[in-house]
Amino acid sequence: MKRLIIPVFLVALAGCSSVPDVQSLLAPYRIDVRQGNFVTPQMVAMLKQGQTRDQVRFILGTPLLTDPFHADRWDYVYRFQPGYGAVQQRHLAVHFVDGKLARFDGDIPADPSAPAAASSERVVEIGPKTGTPAPATGPDPARN
Repeated sequence: MKRLIIPVFLVALAGCSSVPDVQSLLAPYRIDVRQGNFVTPQMVAMLKQGQTRDQVRFILGTPLLTDPFHADRWDYVYRFQPGYGAVQQRHLAVHFVDGKLARFDGDIPADPSAPAAASSERVVEIGPKTGTPAPATGPDPARN
């Protein structure tokens, strides 16, 4: 009888090791946290020396950090903390001289395949009106 109890006990003990980790199944859901300005390599490729502050703000958005001691430097910081996983952080510093973009540096490389800002401009010519406009029918019944 003793010889039978030890193998049965060992088989039962080995069977317990294949049970999934119950604690991981009962762990609470952790959300992904995104903070800051998400700056893409395509956005960095659109930056050119000599652009004004308004042009840079239009391309990159309002900077997350503006240092009162260094008014000619804007910092764009992005932090992504997934619920489970490693934290990712990006930083881009934009420097101005006399209100014009002088340089930018950080860990976001410019995308060489992105179209240049000058080549992305296009001119649309609007010619004279042709045809007659449709008559107004009053208020749209779908909006009521």
